[in-house]
Amino acid sequence: MADRVTVIGWDGTPLTAAARGALGAATLVAGAAHHLALPEVPPTAERVRLGSLPLAARRIAAHRGTAVVLADGDPGFFGVVRTLRAPEFGLEVEVVPAVSSVATAFARAGMPWDDAQVVVAHPRTLRRAVNVCRAHAKVAVLTAPGAGPAELGLLLEGVHRTFVICEELGTDREQVSVVTSDKAADHTWRDPNVVIVIGGPAGAAEGGGWIAGRDPATGPRGWVQPDASYTDGPASVPGGGPGGGTGNGPGGGSAAGLGEGEKELLRAAQLARLGPRVGDLVWDIGCGAGAFATEAARAGAAVIAVDHDPAACTRTEGAARRFGVQLQVVYGSAPHVLENLPEPDVVRVGGGGPAVVSAVADRRPRRIVTHAATRDAAERVGRDLTEHGYRVQCALVQSVELDTRAWTETERNVAFLLSGVLPDRAP
Repeated sequence: MADRVTVIGWDGTPLTAAARGALGAATLVAGAAHHLALPEVPPTAERVRLGSLPLAARRIAAHRGTAVVLADGDPGFFGVVRTLRAPEFGLEVEVVPAVSSVATAFARAGMPWDDAQVVVAHPRTLRRAVNVCRAHAKVAVLTAPGAGPAELGLLLEGVHRTFVICEELGTDREQVSVVTSDKAADHTWRDPNVVIVIGGPAGAAEGGGWIAGRDPATGPRGWVQPDASYTDGPASVPGGGPGGGTGNGPGGGSAAGLGEGEKELLRAAQLARLGPRVGDLVWDIGCGAGAFATEAARAGAAVIAVDHDPAACTRTEGAARRFGVQLQVVYGSAPHVLENLPEPDVVRVGGGGPAVVSAVADRRPRRIVTHAATRDAAERVGRDLTEHGYRVQCALVQSVELDTRAWTETERNVAFLLSGVLPDRAP
């Protein structure tokens, strides 16, 4: 095992005395090509190009001598320190930090970043990183080959964002470019780079927030909001739902009210079954007044809300603005409109009948939730989900609203709640 391992962060500024001292005593130096070209690297030291971090860690663990690892920015922030300290390598490291590349990128842009989400994009996590960019107003993306600005822009099709692309920070080839997301694929970008993705309302409160990243306490308390938060007129008429074949609207509700599938307690049960989270993409088909779509977005997920009624699309956009969340609204009739949408993680089917549920199941999301007005309709949907390989649950959900002044019933809603979980893609 190496006698001593020092990890040195490099941000383009002159090395500190501690960093120079560690390098001067090194018998092995690992880093990228521009690190190994630094004049402070001893000419007699063994040099290891960092490619696969586990391979480099094994090489360092087997070295007899003093090792130094050079890394861009702060090596403890999405950096090599985590890999080197993994139990299988048994390495104890000393760290000489530097300014992180994310902090440098925001400094070049002249922007605060305590309200930013920070994600790492490589081919395996690119899709989830893009979903965070869909859902949040300010995101810093640490990219990798094959998961850079061009790929981000292509996967954000239909969502307008501004990219601040910072290439080769700290080197003499450093460059900062500002482009719209739809133009990012028109260029070739140099690695490494950091992409600041901007779009939508500001995330932090005026005067600064109290927690880094997205404030989970923004907006009113409660996982779901009262029905009145989404209505602009009299209550809707119960009925419909996917089993009733009412189309892609909100389960038979009026233009001003909520459909049966959007009622508060059923909506809460749907959210609980799907469990949308940061990095997910949620489809809400038959979004109606936008209640479910807005609340899934409040959970931090990216949301695409679909409806064949232009008024429903307008109301959903209005609900998102009122609650300060970002979502994409797509006008069109399912299942046809679903063909060009990006792959979902979880889906709520609020309208469209068994044909829409079947088309969604063909796309293999992890979880699907829907409702039906009758047992026969619930059985049809349940059989179809089972045939698609989903593990199905069904419950008869009844909610009764009471006037607590006289304790009399004011409204009753009954629906069959169906959910399907794909075992090979759980959770």
